[in-house]
Parts: sequence; C-alpha cells; structure tokens
Amino acid sequence: MSSRNLLVALAGQPNSGKSTVFNLLTGARQHVANYPGVTVEKKTGSFGVKGTSVKLVDLPGTYSLTSYSLEERVARDFLLGDSPDVVIDVADASNLKRSLYLTLQLLEMEVPTVLGLNMMDVAERRGQRINTDKLQDILGIPVVPTKAKRGEGKDALKEAVYSLAGNAGPSFKIDYGKLEAYISELEELLVEDPVLSVLYPVRWFAIKLLEGDSETAELLKKTHPDAQSVLDRTDSCRQRFQDEDGNACERHIAFTRHASCAKVTRETVTLPTEKRRNLSDLADRYVCNRVLGPLILIAILFVLYEVSIVFGNWLALQAWPLWGALESFFADILPQAGFLNDPLLRSLGLWVVKSLTAILNYLPIFFLLFSLIAVLEDSGYMPRMAFILDRLFRRFGLHGQSTLPLILGGVYVGGCAIPGVMATKAIPDERARLATIMIVPMMNCLAKVPLYLILIGAYFPDVAGVAMFFIATVTLFMALPVAKILSITVLKKRPSAPFIMEMPPYHIPTITGVLRRAIERVWLFMKKIVTVVAAVAVVVFVLINYPGLTSSRTAYYEDMQDTAVAVFMKDVNKTEFKDVIRSHDVLPIILFGEALKNAKRKITDKNMSAAINEEFQAGNPIYYAVIKRVGKDAKKLNKSLKKVIQVRKKVRREARAERFETSFLGSMGKALEPVTQWAGFNWRINIALLSAFAAKENSAATLGSIYGIDGSDQSVQDSMKAGEIGFTSLHALALMLFMALYPPCVPTSIMVRSQTNSTSWMLFSIGYQTLLGLFVSSLVFTGATVLGLTGFQAMWAFYALCVLATLVMAMIPNPEERKAASAAIITPCKENCS
Repeated sequence: MSSRNLLVALAGQPNSGKSTVFNLLTGARQHVANYPGVTVEKKTGSFGVKGTSVKLVDLPGTYSLTSYSLEERVARDFLLGDSPDVVIDVADASNLKRSLYLTLQLLEMEVPTVLGLNMMDVAERRGQRINTDKLQDILGIPVVPTKAKRGEGKDALKEAVYSLAGNAGPSFKIDYGKLEAYISELEELLVEDPVLSVLYPVRWFAIKLLEGDSETAELLKKTHPDAQSVLDRTDSCRQRFQDEDGNACERHIAFTRHASCAKVTRETVTLPTEKRRNLSDLADRYVCNRVLGPLILIAILFVLYEVSIVFGNWLALQAWPLWGALESFFADILPQAGFLNDPLLRSLGLWVVKSLTAILNYLPIFFLLFSLIAVLEDSGYMPRMAFILDRLFRRFGLHGQSTLPLILGGVYVGGCAIPGVMATKAIPDERARLATIMIVPMMNCLAKVPLYLILIGAYFPDVAGVAMFFIATVTLFMALPVAKILSITVLKKRPSAPFIMEMPPYHIPTITGVLRRAIERVWLFMKKIVTVVAAVAVVVFVLINYPGLTSSRTAYYEDMQDTAVAVFMKDVNKTEFKDVIRSHDVLPIILFGEALKNAKRKITDKNMSAAINEEFQAGNPIYYAVIKRVGKDAKKLNKSLKKVIQVRKKVRREARAERFETSFLGSMGKALEPVTQWAGFNWRINIALLSAFAAKENSAATLGSIYGIDGSDQSVQDSMKAGEIGFTSLHALALMLFMALYPPCVPTSIMVRSQTNSTSWMLFSIGYQTLLGLFVSSLVFTGATVLGLTGFQAMWAFYALCVLATLVMAMIPNPEERKAASAAIITPCKENCS
C-alpha cells in the first residue's frame, strides 16, 4: 500500500445512518458545497489512516443507481467519472435485504467496496443476528459492523478502506437466468470498442442498456464509434427477451436483484422466533392514521412555527442591538453627515451595512429553522409528514415534501422565503421541486408583514383581525392553482418521479448532530447570500439616488440651509457665545447632540446617564452647554438651534423625495404608471415597489420617504389615516395583494438561482410573479371600482374566487395521472422479508 492520497466515496440508502458515519470518520474536517452543474449538496471531509490522507465524499442518499432521479445520476456519475479508490456502502443492518439492493449494484459496477453494516444496535434490539463472516464470503468484499451513533466501528472501517485500496474490484455476479445470453451478446459488441471497455465495466454497461437506461445510451453515443448499431441490437435483444419470457427486461432485472437480496439475507440473517411489533410500528398506527395523522401533523407544524418564527423573531429582536451597534460603529468611522447631503462614502457605506444587517437579523430564525429541520429529519418524522400530505399536494403538481418549504416560507404569516427555497433540495421529484420553488416566494414572509399591518391599521381598523386572516390564507389559495398551472404547462416536460417514500424507524436525534447540521446550513446560507446582497445594494443605491438633483434645485435647498444658519448666528451674536460659536460650528453642534442622544439610548440607570453626560461635557463644554441648556444664554440658543434642526430635517426629507423622483428608478416608476394605474398605483407607489425588490422590509419606509413622511412605520400609517397619501381601502387591498404576489427579493432570487442552477428560472420566477401580481391587483382594483365595491367587499369576493379556482384546479388531472403512473411506499423490512 503506497502513501498516496486516497479518494473514498460514501454511499448508502436514505436513513441508513450515512451522515452519522460521515461525521464519525471526518469529525470537524468537513466542507459543504454543491456538485458541479447541479443543486445536490456535496459534502466532503478527510481523515488519516496509517500515514495516508483520505478524502471522503458523501454521495447523495439513493435507493439504487439508476438515472431516474437527480440524486441517483449524481451518485452514479461520480462513481464513473471520478473513479474513487474505495466505496464505503453504509447499510442498515436492521433492514439488510432492502439495503443490499444498492450494494449489488455497486458490485456490478466493479468498484472496490466496503460494506459498513451500520445500526447494528437496532438489529440486536430486534433480536436479529447477522453472520458477517458468511456475508463477506458470499459478496466477496469486506464487511464491517458499526454502531455509528455510539462511535463504534470507526477504526475497523478505516482499516478496511486502507487494506482494500489498490486491489481489484469485486467478482460477485448476479445470475440473471434467461437474460444472460442477451447480456453476453451485447458484451461482445461493447468490448470491440477499446475506449468504452476501459472507461466502463462492460457487463454493467450491457445490463444498463437492457434496462433501457437513457443516460447509459447517451454515454454510448459519446464513446462508441457505431453507437446506433449497438442501440439497434439492444432493442432487438429487449424485444426477443420479452417475447420469450413475457416480461420486460427492466422488470426481470429488478425482480432478479430483489431475489438475490432475499437469498443473501436468508443465508446470513437469523431472526427471532417470536414476532414483536417495535415502537416505530406502534407509533405509526397513530402518526400515519388517516384521521389522527393530519391532526398530529398540524400540532407539530404549529410547534415548529411557534419556535422558529415566533420565538425566533423574539430572539432576532433581542439580537438587534448587536446589529444596531454594528451600524453605529460604521456611522462613527465613516465621514460625518452633512447638513443637506451626506458624503458619498458615508451614504453608500451605511446603505450597504443596513442592507446586510437586514439579512443578518434573521440569523436566529434561520438557526432555529435549520435545527428543527434536522430534528424532523433525524427523528424519522419527515417522511411521515410527506406521506400524509402527498395525496393532497399531488393534485396541484407538488410533492409531500413540499410541506416544509411552504411552512418555512410563511404559509400562514411570518416565514422567510430564503430557507423555504433552500428546503426544496429534499424534494426528489424535479417537476414538483421546481413548482415548489416557484410558489414559495408567494408565501407571507416576515418582510411583507410590516406593510400589511400599516395598510390594515390605516384602512381596515375595525376588521383588522379578519383582514389579517384574509391576507394570511388567500396566498395559499393563489399559490396552489399557480403550482398546478405551472406543472401542466412550462413544467410539463420535466421528469416526475413516483412517490417512493421509506418509513424509517424512529430515532432520537443527537444534540451534536442537530447543531452541526444547523451550523453547516447557516454558514452555507451566509456564504451564498451576504456577498451578493452587498453587491446588489450598491446597484440599488445608484438607481435610487442618481442622476441626482439639478444645480438649480441644489442651490434652492442650500439657500434654505444658509438662511437657517444665518438666523441662528444672529441669535448667537446676542449671547455670551458671540465669537465663540461660528457658522461652521452649527452642523457639528447638531451632530454632537445626535451623538449624545444615541449614546444614552436605552440607558435607564441614572449613574450611567450622568457618566455619559460628563464624558460629552469634557469633550466639548461649549457644544454641551447649548445642547443641555446650561445657562440663560444657552437656553435661548437651544430654542434657536431646534429651528435649525427642523429646517435641516425638512430640506433633507424634501431633497431625498425629489432625488427619488428624478432618479433612474423614479423614471422607471413614471414609465410604468400607464400600466399600473389600473391597479391604483401611481409613480410613487411604483418606486416603493421597485426599491422593495432589494429588501421588502424597507417598503413602508421608502413609501414614506417618497411622500415626504419622515419617521417610523407608525408615521406612515398615521399619514395614511389622515388622507395625506390619497389612498382608499381599494388601493390598500390592491397593494396588499401585489405585495403578497411580489417577485422574490434579491436574496431569495439568488437562492432560486442556486437551487435551480439556472439564471433562466430565476428570471422566470421574477417575471411571472410580477405579471401575476399586476394582473391580480388590477383585476381587484378595476373590477371593484366598476362594480362599486368597497375594499372589504372586494376582499371577500376575491377570496371566494380563489377558493373556487383551487377546487377547479384540483380536479384537473396531472400529466402522470393521465399515464396512470403508480405510486409506491416502501416500509422497512420487519422480518427477513423472504
């Protein structure tokens, strides 16, 4: 055995404990990324054995190595293309027959394989005894029993990998009976090609061709000089065998593999004579019950929502002082603010920092979400949740595992689309996964809620609870029909897998395992999102601030500034501060007062407050005297200074609103007004909606800035109530519906790009939701105006329309239903299953 580095692949079926084995072998030496060109997560790690460095690649969990699902294609392509020195096949020892199905396919690929019999503790608890020596003799590969959760078997696995590396592949062969003659016939054709026979195992290649594997046919076309003649011979073999045996080749191959698994299991596994129902079976009588199952699911989802969203939001509020301190830190080190305009470095720097802190503030929510997802996955409940809801979701082109992404996205109120889109990675059906990705941004993320609350409080105050229920639930009744329309149109040709869901035994998740996975996912999120958000923030800053005010308008505001300062200086000259305070001191005094106010924010202790006062007084006693009204003359100047501060706020507010109006984004808003007027949106609303694409959290504040309202969301709501914005309840309803269907924000769009591995799908998600939102809001506003409906009446008329559309769409069959595709549910083998 040489001292060269080894490449080892870790394969295994879902719920076999593969991730636990990976963590056992690699410890903290791990890296998470994606496989090139796809969205399947790629986890790599390393360990050492006898002076040899081993790189371990965790392949996606798959039941087999066909080209049916994306995970299966990724795993198989890695085995063929990267040629690992050794493959560790992690098998569930308590369910050996099912696990061997993947093992036999690995042996057919002639890759050096170590069979890791994991979960031996579960097998022993069930009274099963496995003759590992005999199993090793039959398969011709090393067999290593492990109990990964207890840390047992690590050294034996490493030793087996070290010993096997560099040796020839396994010699085990499945006898396919009548099909063997046709396999040999194709082998004779394939070995004639020197390239193909070196790149791929010839017998395996022949079997895959007879199975009708499309990916293998593509490989043949790329390597064989006369691929078409081989494909023609394959078709002939398949037809002749079916005429002779009465079964299709792929059916015969699958049955023969299952029979081989059963035979090996019978010869190596001894089962207890007394049949007992384990705890998982007893629990599933209730958890998967047609009546109790959905009720238990609702309770679990409620807890998940309360912990991750409600409690997570509370944690985010507690953590906000940290991000606020970060913003204050940058505000202190950047060039100081101006009277009318801030220096470019300051305004751009603070804009980027605030864009980042708006995302970072969600970290507590993301951490709790990912932790709870890990608990659901490791406990074994996730497959049950998918099983319970799959029948309903299939009616709309979705999958049982679409449940979690929709919940995380905010299926009621208060989620976040970013983790929702990330969670779609677990959906094995490509069509359903894409449909889910396309509708997750339609859920009610936390960022949309502030605008909802402002509009409801201003225009539906007497029915606020009912209005909130409307916007919280109507999104689902809009999303489900949209998913169905997408699945039968643009997604129609996307591959759709039958519902194959294993019901693994329940496990108690480990704290270290849950924390490790949560931290991994949060870190992956941070790497993918933060840098791009900063870059996009710069682009939005330019769009919303340039080309800027004209020279004449700038002179107008500067004249207001100079007048206010001149009046203040006249008052200064009447006091003892004459010749002490100059005109250039006016802005520093104002900033001094703001700094003192910020320093004492949320300080309730009198001693601490006094200490801060002393510190500022020592720093500049003149400024302090004016701000704190120390002395008779200082009190007079303080009143005069307040007038200057009011003028400064006014000119900054009005200049900002005018700059928004004349900006590139403002021009776009005005250009869109002929179209958006049917939804009741003027150019000001358009600007607020366009700018909200960067971060919806700021939509209300941007709206206030454009209308010249300075202050909090409450200030915006008060102005709406007072009629200063010129809105009616119909305007509010149309704006709420558009925001509900609003295109995914920049971070979510980036995540859509990442999960679909396609810029086209990202642009499609932005485009179709923009058009859909505009259509719905225009339909409601214009239709209700023509019919003379109030906002509240239009709200429930539209709700009824959405419910009706959902029911109609549910009755339209899916493409796979037209082909009468069957669904299957695989449950764990309770006995020998022979």
